[in-house]
Amino acid sequence: MPNRNQSTHRAGGKVAFVTGTSSGIGLLTAVALARAGYQVAAAMRDPDKSGPLLDAAALHGIADRVICVKLDVTDHEAVERTIKEIADRLGRIDVLVNNAGFAVGGYVEEVPMEAWRAQMETNFFGLVAVSRAIIPIMRRQRSGRIINISSLSGRFGFPGYAPYASSKYAVEGFSEALRHELLPFGIHVVLVEPGAFKTSIWQKGFEQIYKAPDSPYRAGMEAVLRYSRKAAETSPDPQRVAELIARIAEHSAPNLRYPVGNGARMSLFGKALLPWKWFEKVTGRMLR
Repeated sequence: MPNRNQSTHRAGGKVAFVTGTSSGIGLLTAVALARAGYQVAAAMRDPDKSGPLLDAAALHGIADRVICVKLDVTDHEAVERTIKEIADRLGRIDVLVNNAGFAVGGYVEEVPMEAWRAQMETNFFGLVAVSRAIIPIMRRQRSGRIINISSLSGRFGFPGYAPYASSKYAVEGFSEALRHELLPFGIHVVLVEPGAFKTSIWQKGFEQIYKAPDSPYRAGMEAVLRYSRKAAETSPDPQRVAELIARIAEHSAPNLRYPVGNGARMSLFGKALLPWKWFEKVTGRMLR
């Protein structure tokens, strides 16, 4: 009897490569793209956690369009090898969705350097490594979409989440430069910037908050956590983000940025218009 993670995929048709697909936006995106007709290479660090993805694919009758791929984006040699294997097997890669990531929280003074490095290794350097491995394939095709999952945190430096915000700000700058470089080859680089959605990243993030028992930032961190938990409880379904990504994949000329979520566009509009000191006061009121 074949293993549940094995696939009978053959070359031909549109192909998408999605990272961080064991849960949340990555899982939903893999399913949405498969439903849109893509053959999807769904990458995750631990294929033993592929059950929910495979169940969702089976529920929609698209199990034959999803291949589960073991990949840790911080292992750059494995990234090169795995992407070459997928391209050789399926013949092409039309869409890359860089979704793998996690959130580190804590006030800057109290977050150890190894946590900063781990945050950047996955959220930024991993994204760069996967992009670099796929770019030559798309360049030879003279077409492709690289969709980087950023965050509103890549446009707002919120207190208590400096490591996460820093990684997403890096993704934003990288994506802007890369879009200029690749447009002449018919490759569009796109940023999807979700606000708060009901995904596991924030619950996992709450478990990775760095704070000292006698912290001088205790009151501020507690206010940040109260606000974050409330936002997580009232946040919308991440299916909305997955459906947006599937539409972008099919768009002939997608924009650079797509903010998505409750009040996302209004927040960006407010930051662009308000003097910085006013914006600081608004943020302070939100945390009171």
